[in-house]
Amino acid sequence: MPQEISSVLDIKIAVTSQNRKTITGHAGKCRKFWVYEVAGREVKTKNLLELPIEQSFHESNHAAPHPLDGVNVLICGGLGSGLQNRLKQKGILAVATAETDPDQAVDAWLAGSLIELAPDAHDGHEHGRGHGHGQTVPIITLSDDARFSQPSQD
Repeated sequence: MPQEISSVLDIKIAVTSQNRKTITGHAGKCRKFWVYEVAGREVKTKNLLELPIEQSFHESNHAAPHPLDGVNVLICGGLGSGLQNRLKQKGILAVATAETDPDQAVDAWLAGSLIELAPDAHDGHEHGRGHGHGQTVPIITLSDDARFSQPSQD
């Protein structure tokens, strides 16, 4: 019999939500995040993290510690490949989605049914234009023995 997911999946999921109601489309400039603590496939807590502008991903030092370094997954409405790579280096899986409800996005991700979008291809830092949302990519599914680890805090 497969090992119970609750015994192997204790994670934190952050969701961009600048207005505290819907998922924000530009993760790099977002300063408000819902942070969900999950045990198994059940959300245990949900707290709002509000950051000063200098701690937004767009403004913060890439090499410096960040308040979201302790999360395993970041769900957002859109992000560039640069931010996706930055988060990957910190051990954070970045997921862009067209889903607008934070709770539904977390539930769908945990169920393996969240539709993901490809990261936006930013040319330099031209953030004033639209971001080509809409291309779907295969969903990442978790095996029953999935484990997450955090980078060391050296």
